[in-house]
Amino acid sequence: MGKVTGIQWTDSTWNPWRGCVKVSPGCKNCYMFRNQRRYGKDPSVIVRTNPNTFKAPLKWLDPARVFTCSWSDFFIEQADEWRDEAWNIIRRTPHLTYQILTKRPELIHDRLPEDWGDGFRNVWLGVSVETEKYLWRLEALSDIPAVIRFVSYEPALGPVDFTPYSPVIHWIISGGESGPDCRPANQQWFWDVRVQCAKYGVAYFHKQNGGARLVEGAYGGNELDGEVYHEFPIGVKRV
Repeated sequence: MGKVTGIQWTDSTWNPWRGCVKVSPGCKNCYMFRNQRRYGKDPSVIVRTNPNTFKAPLKWLDPARVFTCSWSDFFIEQADEWRDEAWNIIRRTPHLTYQILTKRPELIHDRLPEDWGDGFRNVWLGVSVETEKYLWRLEALSDIPAVIRFVSYEPALGPVDFTPYSPVIHWIISGGESGPDCRPANQQWFWDVRVQCAKYGVAYFHKQNGGARLVEGAYGGNELDGEVYHEFPIGVKRV
């Protein structure tokens, strides 16, 4: 975790705390649980990281996108005592764009800072939606003011129609599951989302098709019908 990351849709990762609790099928093969066990740590215990890691963004001088809590969930209840300090670091580093992705959008409202207003200009809020069943997360996010709202359709475990929410989505990231126990995705699911995004002006970033084998740096490759889609949101649309 830090200034260099292999996650294609961000520049850096920041983990003020680590550890999580699985809440839905998308969590089944989470890389964090696997990696933490490899380091001899219990991934289900949420702990604050060391001061150097917690305060690392204060030393990052160049503008960058920062995936926040890649080894946890920013809004998880067990981190309530540390979150105000994390918000303060975000507030003090306006040149960094914090990409905060959660599977717990029902917790967001009560955990926003008092000066949130219409949203911090340097914070993007996102939710994970692995199947149609979890579109309720996007419904919950739609009620939260934010300059950018995004969706991680990864790991994709079934087809999802995002069109009813197109007015409140700025960006969709899609990807199949990776690793030896990955559940296969159908490329048609990704193409359908690509078409939805093109129709409604939503930026689309397809990370990978999924699988156990790397193809040009992405598991299962990242082409859809011979094209690579690595789009980022430009500008802001509000509803």
